[in-house]
Amino acid sequence: MSAAEFSYKLRVYIEDTDAGGIVYYVNYLKFMERARTEFMRELGYGKDAIFNHGLMFVVRDMAVRYLRPAQLDDLLEATVRLIDLGGASMTLAQEVRRGAEVLATATVTVACVERAGVRPQRLPRDMTDSLRAARDTNGN
Repeated sequence: MSAAEFSYKLRVYIEDTDAGGIVYYVNYLKFMERARTEFMRELGYGKDAIFNHGLMFVVRDMAVRYLRPAQLDDLLEATVRLIDLGGASMTLAQEVRRGAEVLATATVTVACVERAGVRPQRLPRDMTDSLRAARDTNGN
């Protein structure tokens, strides 16, 4: 399946690094989370829009591979590509890159749940349509 890729640029700050100036591993997850949030915001589903539907998203499963270290002051790009869309979940492929160099990759499944009871909830039709359109376009 051909899928469009969303990209989010970020800078590595001192707070992102360990004592050796290397990005601490958990911060790659934060970079990816920001990219997923901005991806949804780009589609018109910022925090308010999602909360107005009485929904929230939770990570159900994530597999990460760390390939190369990022360092203080690097300019990075975190990407999101939708690879599967279910009734109440989506699976995304993510990368963190420095230029053309891939530093970390992840596959993450995010479940849609109702805010009140934190039970699985189908994605709203308009959101599903927007996600499908983003997946099927050639640009972001």
